[in-house]
Amino acid sequence: MNIMSVESTTLLAMGYDETREILQLEFRSHSVYRYFEVPVSVYEGLVAASSKGRCFNGMIRGRFPYSVEPDEAGRRGES
Repeated sequence: MNIMSVESTTLLAMGYDETREILQLEFRSHSVYRYFEVPVSVYEGLVAASSKGRCFNGMIRGRFPYSVEPDEAGRRGES
């Protein structure tokens, strides 16, 4: 999975595994979410969106199963 930085007020980075249909999103909070069973068309729509946050809320949030990793700073006890 190639992870790329994005310019967004909501997201820091995102990546997509087309074979496994996994979308990985790192939010400004540094939490990393992995969304499963995400079609490539949804990922492509997010990449092309002028507002990543609006696209996420309309096309992804609440629509796909996901897992969450805590942010790195939280795991190290930083603030």
